[in-house]
Amino acid sequence: MALLLFPGGETFATGAIHYDYAPATPGETTNRIILPVKVENIKTEAILDTGAPYPIIAPRIARQAGLDRLSPLERITMMVRGMRLEGSIIRLTITLPADRGEEEDIDATAFIPDVEEYWGNFPSFIGQIGFLERITFAVNPSTDTFYFGPLT
Repeated sequence: MALLLFPGGETFATGAIHYDYAPATPGETTNRIILPVKVENIKTEAILDTGAPYPIIAPRIARQAGLDRLSPLERITMMVRGMRLEGSIIRLTITLPADRGEEEDIDATAFIPDVEEYWGNFPSFIGQIGFLERITFAVNPSTDTFYFGPLT
């Protein structure tokens, strides 16, 4: 099912979901696009951040999904929210559920910080490398709709 089309008639988006435009945590004042997602079938929320180098999975969600038991592709240190965090790069499936059209499973490469205490109640992030670069997407701020589809 095509929801959005390229000018030549090819499918651009096959799914759409409503997003929240709100602060990420109660103490913040900056609004962010917050998408409902499933990380290995665990429902959660993630901030859409085209500047994030990878999806960053909140340690609590990674633990619930059993991702903390996987062998990492590599170990790295990333600067996140002003903190140097050590963690693992892993492969996983992140699903964009659909309010309209079809949900999309994305084979993603993500970062999981090691120390949950440093992360606090902050949600996960959806980043450019390892996720957004693997789909087509569009944001309609007048309806708070995130459109998505597979790369063709």
